[in-house]
Amino acid sequence: MSSPAFAQDAEDTPAEGAIVVTGQRQAYFGDLPVRDMPQNVQSLSEESLKVAGLTRLETALDLVSGVSHLNNFGGLWESYAIRGFAGDSNNVPTGFLVNGFNGGRGFAGPRDTSSVERIDVLKGPTSALFGRGEPGGTVNIVTKKPEFNEEGYIQLQGGSWNAFRVEADYTAPMSDNFAVRLNGAYDNAQSYRDTVHTKKIFLTPSLLWKLGANTSISYEMEFSSQKIPFDRGISIFQNNFDRLPPSRYLGEPGDGPIKLDVFGHQLQLQHDLNENWSLLVGAAFRTTSLEGIGEYMELAAARQPFLTNGTIVSRQRRFARSTSENIVGRAEITGHFDIAGLSNTLVVGSDYEFFELDQFQSRFRPPAYNSSLTLAQINGLDVFNPVYGAYAAPNAQASLVYNRLERDHSWGAYFYDQIDLTEWLKVRVGGRYDEFRQRLLNRAAAMSATNPARQTVTAFSPQGGIVVQPTQTLSIYGSYGQGFRPNSGQDFFGSTFSPEESESYEIGIKYTSPDSRVNASVAVFTMEKTNILTADPNPNHSGFVIAVGSARSKGLEFDLSAKLPYDFNIIANYAYIDAYWTSAVRDPDFALQILPGDPLINIPKHSANIFVTKEFSIGEKSALLGAGVQYIDKRLGETATTYTLPSVTLVKIVGSVDITEKLTISGNVDNLFNERWFSNSYSALWTFPGAPRSFSVRARYRF
Repeated sequence: MSSPAFAQDAEDTPAEGAIVVTGQRQAYFGDLPVRDMPQNVQSLSEESLKVAGLTRLETALDLVSGVSHLNNFGGLWESYAIRGFAGDSNNVPTGFLVNGFNGGRGFAGPRDTSSVERIDVLKGPTSALFGRGEPGGTVNIVTKKPEFNEEGYIQLQGGSWNAFRVEADYTAPMSDNFAVRLNGAYDNAQSYRDTVHTKKIFLTPSLLWKLGANTSISYEMEFSSQKIPFDRGISIFQNNFDRLPPSRYLGEPGDGPIKLDVFGHQLQLQHDLNENWSLLVGAAFRTTSLEGIGEYMELAAARQPFLTNGTIVSRQRRFARSTSENIVGRAEITGHFDIAGLSNTLVVGSDYEFFELDQFQSRFRPPAYNSSLTLAQINGLDVFNPVYGAYAAPNAQASLVYNRLERDHSWGAYFYDQIDLTEWLKVRVGGRYDEFRQRLLNRAAAMSATNPARQTVTAFSPQGGIVVQPTQTLSIYGSYGQGFRPNSGQDFFGSTFSPEESESYEIGIKYTSPDSRVNASVAVFTMEKTNILTADPNPNHSGFVIAVGSARSKGLEFDLSAKLPYDFNIIANYAYIDAYWTSAVRDPDFALQILPGDPLINIPKHSANIFVTKEFSIGEKSALLGAGVQYIDKRLGETATTYTLPSVTLVKIVGSVDITEKLTISGNVDNLFNERWFSNSYSALWTFPGAPRSFSVRARYRF
């Protein structure tokens, strides 16, 4: 794919950047080469992640232009925006796909990269295919599939803060038509954050049957268990970002970690009807659970002494328990045919999804502050001299935040037809019809006409595009699309919300050199979104929200990947994003006034990344050295305020050497110059510091 992954040698590169998947192809994508698609597509290979020393989806996406980090709910999930837009970043994770199945629903914890074959990021108006997503783009993780040759590796990794990780992968044929793959990772690490200790187990065994020359079935299981202490970061006083060290933890170690578990299955059948038509049928079942206690720095000004004295922070103590169940079924057919001498590529499919989310949360909340209150009474902490566990924990059952059960049923039908009008001119027309049914039961309220709340939403999302190819190496394209994303929750009257709706435009240019060793793209886009949740303006409805907000994002992206002479590899990207509100509304959390033109939270206007490596030999041993530079512009840290996170430039270095034919030693140093920086923020009281200088060393043995 045309992507920020290391370019391959010409003889190893699929023709025209076609997507190649061992054993099974990907749903929704069809089988068009990327140069023929009227949108910007980027892909990260397993090799790219390995060289850069990246083990989490969130950090891997730093290599993709236009991706911004959002509030990650105390480290419990990935949250990011693509081209400036995201969903409800404080209450649900950012959605992503795993082999075309929804992998971001529920509370599964940070996604490990040990099972990744590649990560595809499809930018722009893709909602006509996937449905119910964000207009900025869709992330699809393609996992490693079983292969019919025996191979594998085991890797040990250690690094700063007593970090230890073991990762293993093994695949082998059991017969001429049956293969297995065992893949997984185990992490156990301290942190640059005081007292924070995390553990993770991630396993993805898979099977592949070849039922004949034209038919195959794949199965994959996902098991994940993580223990992560809840961590809202540090509190910033009067825009002074240097008062507290990045290590300062403002939670309670005695709370123990939040426990997150995932158990899932994916089953997929691929059958080639003939040389022109192919059928893909799949099903998935997945459960997630989250349970634990966490400390939240109190946000209400009347209850928070830190806002005036900058020393004592009062905290809410919350207990949360959540479970989810997700069932997906889908079928898709892809075909190639000619009509009136014109070549057509047609994709037609349908999918169904059931999602159930059961949530309970209770809290102790500190009272309105006065100087006579003790630390115990406000669940307080001295930020300069924290004494953990100094007094009995407040009762987490003191008051109910919510106790609700949501059940969603949705089905959709989609199609697109790409027509080659000439060898150099191609057009695409397509669309998706969705029906979304939601039932939301508030167990804390009396049963009534509006409890449980119900809604049925239908939407048709059209998509169209054009591709002009004046040469074999150049593609110029334009695209348009609409989309929608359901909102969760209820308003003051117990009614559900209208879904978010979006409209997107994109134009761009793609270049691939004749030997496929250089890939570059430039894209310009604009998107609009309506029905964003904002505070209810009625003063008698304090704490409730309504769906009336609107926003726009526009910008430019540049991406380059190349394998240059003298064994240099380069990945480079740049994004300019101007994301802002277009309506006068109030912030849903603090009810502060938002005016048209105010920026969206956590979205830098400028961001860039360049990563260069050089391959060479030490005697007869292969080696590699490289360096990367990432720039993140200043960005808004709290909606409807002027609180701004500072810009930062981060430098990393990497290296590896083959000790033997089968053993490789590698390592990296991140934040080489030990810059003080901040990853994301939700308010000045919830600001997450980025990691200081750190290192990791890995030993990988292949067999």
